[in-house]
Amino acid sequence: MVKDGRGVSIRLVLLFGLAVAAIAYPGLRVWTGRGHELPPASWGAVIVLVFMAGGVFFAGLPIRRFLRGQAKKPLNPLRAMRTLVLAQAAALTGAMVAGWYLAQVVSLLPNLDIDSVRAVAIRLGALSAAAVLMAIAGLVAQAMCRIDGGGKGEDTDADDGDDGTDLIH
Repeated sequence: MVKDGRGVSIRLVLLFGLAVAAIAYPGLRVWTGRGHELPPASWGAVIVLVFMAGGVFFAGLPIRRFLRGQAKKPLNPLRAMRTLVLAQAAALTGAMVAGWYLAQVVSLLPNLDIDSVRAVAIRLGALSAAAVLMAIAGLVAQAMCRIDGGGKGEDTDADDGDDGTDLIH
């Protein structure tokens, strides 16, 4: 579980996505400038990204219920740890994928007046949005794993080196 100040932050996710876009864009311009097409992108990938975002979000719900005292059965500490790692990976992966597809959209901007290019740009924009949704789901699920009580004055034993797993039964 995450104590306050640890884990993947919104700034890191945003910076990572922008860095991927900034690195990918020049490479894509060179690639398309030499007569190559952009890598194929499908509507099925949008569905997969949205499904993964939902899975990450719903994986965090049992942990949130447990931490709020609403769970009817004890929480497996290994499951909680795996959910946290999944949430952090989803946040970073979503940012990376969003940056990749956003760079492709930006590389198509000069030719948006062509119908076929516009259709590809719309598909890539939808993929970018789905990837952002996955990053947000990862950040939300990570927040569900936070044991600090949201800063309500609870004692989190921050100075004793305890990782907080003693709260998990």
